[in-house]
Amino acid sequence: MEFASIERQIHVEAAPEVVFEVISRPEHIRDWWYAECDVQPTPGATGELAWADGDNPRAHVTPMTVVASDPPRLFSFRWTHPAGEAAVDGNSLLVTFELVASGSGTLLRLTETGFRERGWEIAVLEQQYHEHVTGWGIYVPRIGEHAERLVSAR
Repeated sequence: MEFASIERQIHVEAAPEVVFEVISRPEHIRDWWYAECDVQPTPGATGELAWADGDNPRAHVTPMTVVASDPPRLFSFRWTHPAGEAAVDGNSLLVTFELVASGSGTLLRLTETGFRERGWEIAVLEQQYHEHVTGWGIYVPRIGEHAERLVSAR
């Protein structure tokens, strides 16, 4: 196995504008990723994602930097870099969401890269890669569910 990238693709019964809002706005990220997010969808914007565990609302915190934001077609960010360091190739993972209008909805493509470039020992690389594969397998469908609920509520 190469551990180079993770790719997911789903069709969402919502317009690209709605799906873009769901993947990029903090108030929606909270609903599908279960993480508090303070990053606005503007290239260069920085902040963090924070996941709760029990009574600790910031049990796991990771920095995030928006790389590209081209509504409603593309949203990408770097994350998992060390706190206090700028997110660059080699110290972070790059997540890219591509949105393509498809019929009455949107084709959502997610790609996450940068695993091998982190320079992790093989055991750490395998663990991180598998954790992210599992995570995106859970969270990408939730993006679609959340977007479809938004459409139904409007």
